[in-house]
Amino acid sequence: MTQQLDPARARVGAGPRRFLGGPWAPAVLTLLIAGYQLGRAPLWRDELATWSAATRPLPDLWRMLAGIDAVSGPYYLFLHGWIRLFGDSAVALRLPSLLATAGAAAVTTRLGARLFDPATGLIAGLLFAVVPSTSRYAQEARGYAFATLFAALATLLLLRAVEKPGWPRFAGYAAAVFGLGLCNLIALLVLAGHAAAVVGRRRAALGFAGAVGAAAVLLVPLVAVGRGQAGEQLDWVRRPGLGELLALPGSVLQAGAVGGALVALAALGWALAGGRWAAVLGLSVLLPAGLLFLAGLLGPYWVPRYLVVTVPALCLLAAAALGRARMAYALAVVLLVAAFGGPAQAGLRRTHEWPRSAPVDYPAAVAVIRANARPGDAIVYEPRGGWKMLDVAVAYGLGGSAPRDVLVRQTAVARGELRATECGDPAACLAAAAAPRIWLLTTGEGLATVPNVKGAALRAAYATQQIWHEPGLTVALLGRR
Repeated sequence: MTQQLDPARARVGAGPRRFLGGPWAPAVLTLLIAGYQLGRAPLWRDELATWSAATRPLPDLWRMLAGIDAVSGPYYLFLHGWIRLFGDSAVALRLPSLLATAGAAAVTTRLGARLFDPATGLIAGLLFAVVPSTSRYAQEARGYAFATLFAALATLLLLRAVEKPGWPRFAGYAAAVFGLGLCNLIALLVLAGHAAAVVGRRRAALGFAGAVGAAAVLLVPLVAVGRGQAGEQLDWVRRPGLGELLALPGSVLQAGAVGGALVALAALGWALAGGRWAAVLGLSVLLPAGLLFLAGLLGPYWVPRYLVVTVPALCLLAAAALGRARMAYALAVVLLVAAFGGPAQAGLRRTHEWPRSAPVDYPAAVAVIRANARPGDAIVYEPRGGWKMLDVAVAYGLGGSAPRDVLVRQTAVARGELRATECGDPAACLAAAAAPRIWLLTTGEGLATVPNVKGAALRAAYATQQIWHEPGLTVALLGRR
């Protein structure tokens, strides 16, 4: 519950409240930092999947969600309407995430003020604004920023409901939990930490159980469909080990030094603050991490970015430690954390691929094709399977002017999927197309590395005329032999 301020701490908080405008200062700082070069990094494969889904006609989108990625369906439906209004540039696609992240900064600040004092809330919001994970997911056309906003909002609404239990307040909490589940079902693991807020409080416990139960009932259809799709959608996820668990803070916060510093400060803040709500915050970080690790041992669920929703709680606990120092010292630590994250901030503005040492520059490869293509050209992709989204990158960059895809058997839209299928007899399909020139877009080194019957058919009929090597991709122009 809200703590009584002593005079010394009130003096520390008065200046920031007067001059920095409470929760809005961190929100504005988040907009400035995370919004810097918002459209510079190319859309990466997950964002290309977002674009592919969200730009489909609604009947085609519904059909796709019945087969794959239903858990992202609410976000795709929202973005479908957004694109109709604001277009599909990289900036337009990412802007909703940026705005949601700024909202999360404001809610984190407000929550810190309610749990501790305004100065601590301000420090928490500033920490949230400067950590690299905030910029990373503010610049991502996926649902993680919205999940982070709803996780922070749910915690704030739970605090209000526990302070004065009643159905209107728990209804608000239920709505936030429902929104959280719509954004990311695994993010609901933070509710394990929330349960600590109502232990020993019968009326609050009943309200909490009713709110969570109501949200769960509404989410049952999404859970049922999503669970059936997990094997195909997350087939790339590997089982975690001890090394992955130890590296988790750096993975979530996008920088090892930032992760280590914030976890150390959060542990100190938990110990110093004590009390029920410090435990709620701490358990809202530890329990989701532990449960996701256990789930990752049993199935394809170990995706560290799913835990980005715990960052507000981590920042609040860290701020609880820093709030005991003079504001000048606390701000110096915030600046130090920002400096630790500087290289990661620069890297995420070049590429969203991981590791960042191996970027994939889709726009550069598309630009080569755009500058050199002729009427009648065709194109092939290698690999077509997996999640590289090479054909989607070309469709995004070139639209209707893209060379014809001579090996496609069924498009992703026609399949109700995110990936197309290819001709079973590449030699026959190439002969039928009779294209004088073919563009090859590949993650390999060129024509020589295209495998199996597809590579053999291409090499039998075509030879490389020119080749371009772009980061992570090779573009080859093939001519008939």
